[in-house]
Amino acid sequence: MAAPTAPSAPPSYDEATVGATDPAYPPSQPGYPPQGYGYQPQAAYPPQGSAPYPPQGSAPYPPGEAYPPSTAYQPQPQPQPQPQATTASYGTSPSDDVEGFTAGGGLTDKSVRRKFILKVYLILTAQLAVTFGTVCLFVFVEPVRYYVRNNQAVYWASYGVFLFVYIVLVCCADFRRKTPHNFIALVIFTLALSYMTGTISSFYYNEGNGGGRVVLIAMAICAGVTIGITLFSIQTKYDFTSCGGFLFIFAWSLFLFGFIAIFTYSQILYTVYAWLAALLFSLFLAYDTQLLVGGKRYQLSEEEYIYGALNLYIDIVYIFLIILSLVGGGSR
Repeated sequence: MAAPTAPSAPPSYDEATVGATDPAYPPSQPGYPPQGYGYQPQAAYPPQGSAPYPPQGSAPYPPGEAYPPSTAYQPQPQPQPQPQATTASYGTSPSDDVEGFTAGGGLTDKSVRRKFILKVYLILTAQLAVTFGTVCLFVFVEPVRYYVRNNQAVYWASYGVFLFVYIVLVCCADFRRKTPHNFIALVIFTLALSYMTGTISSFYYNEGNGGGRVVLIAMAICAGVTIGITLFSIQTKYDFTSCGGFLFIFAWSLFLFGFIAIFTYSQILYTVYAWLAALLFSLFLAYDTQLLVGGKRYQLSEEEYIYGALNLYIDIVYIFLIILSLVGGGSR
């Protein structure tokens, strides 16, 4: 059989496309169809709207699937955010506001905390300056001492004002956060309690027993106790803010004990009552200090500067009166 004669030249473009080819060359592979008919999807790429690729781990892809989905990169699961531990706070969440006591994160910024503490202690310093200035005036100025001793009606009127304003400031959270109403109420409260404290202190003045020296001694002891308890409350790891229930039971029991002691008065019972009261208000001072400083289970929000100063002020004044009754028991 004779070999085919070699072509003199490759087929032209028309011959290749129309089909007129030289017998020496086989027909060319079918190319892309004309543009008018559109491109047909290849086997490796299914048309849009077709079924997606089967999930990994299923049967292998059939022959002709030239490009299976790549398995080189698998997306890693994102870590779930862990809940952050928050500190219960007083006065920060309107949804849980009961007498200013709320639960939520408050005072987390150290700069905000420092400004809040500074504001509270500035208010407290002004209150104590007015109170102990009034005590010195009522004790060491004879005309004033004589007047307050012989006008008990003013004392009881100041007691009524003190009790009313205290209930308003403690129970009305919105009122004590609204300026200037809260400052006006705090000034009235401070003046009323200062008058009461000065009147009580004036009865401890005794000409034959050092005059008002007993009052000065009680002031010095109160200052030492207050500074010591404050520093201890800030430095200790023990959480006094979680002892609110215990302090309530202690206070209620002491109230009943004092009520019974009124009808069975004896010096021993009075002394025991005074020491227990001193212990109670020392614990309250530690409790209120930790509420102010923060970092414990409960803390005050930055809106409660009036409430914080009010609690510390009452604790210190009551500690002073109890110490005065213990130190000056024989001078009345």
